[in-house]
Amino acid sequence: MQRWSGRVALVTGASAGIGAGLVKALVKHGMKVVGCARNIDKIQKLADELKNEPGKVKAVRCDVSKEEDVLAMFQTIKADPDLGGVDVCINNAGLAHNDPLLTGSTQGWKHMLEVNVLGLCMCTREAFKSMQERKVDDGHIILLNSMSGHRVIGNSAFHFYSATKFAVTGIVEGLRQELRELKSGIRVTSISPGLVETEFSYRMMKDDGEAKAIYSSIPCLQVDDITNTVIFSLQSPKHMEINDVLMRPTAQAW
Repeated sequence: MQRWSGRVALVTGASAGIGAGLVKALVKHGMKVVGCARNIDKIQKLADELKNEPGKVKAVRCDVSKEEDVLAMFQTIKADPDLGGVDVCINNAGLAHNDPLLTGSTQGWKHMLEVNVLGLCMCTREAFKSMQERKVDDGHIILLNSMSGHRVIGNSAFHFYSATKFAVTGIVEGLRQELRELKSGIRVTSISPGLVETEFSYRMMKDDGEAKAIYSSIPCLQVDDITNTVIFSLQSPKHMEINDVLMRPTAQAW
């Protein structure tokens, strides 16, 4: 990770869970981390906690489902003389609503598409532009995907969410091909975890008892498992591109 010291990483959905864990890990490796979320209070608190680490944190308010927010965030990064642009883009922001295919709300479906697919694509596009403008040819784009982007489980609550993550699986290969056509050295990686113990199920189910039951059913993956995998991908040699990592708890059956 030494070659990334002093360089700039963007982490979306950085206020909690995997996003917050990534901010901590990257700052400890000396990176300048732009953490974005709709509410930045928790990110600012993280910045204070990490002020004695080799890197540093800049909190930026951004709803990745809104193009005007995404464009404004990248302009803020570009205008900051200590940043200038993005070298690593980690698309971590994602969400799920309990809106099945046959009975779900159009509003819930739209929200999942706007964050999980369009937000990811807009941030990726703008990060690539930033790298191109500064002639950065060793950048890295990382997409936090899901095992739900590779198989469909027998639970209707997850079916539309799974459809958005199948889209991400297609996007990562499309990005790889477009970058190769350009003979670019920018690499793209998709990390697809199974069950990770975060606030994700609490937000989705809106039922603490149901969420606790999910997380207590097996020994789940932890945030550090994901951050360690991201670090592994970032520190791989330049001639090697880790395109897709599928990881799940040993005890997870699906």
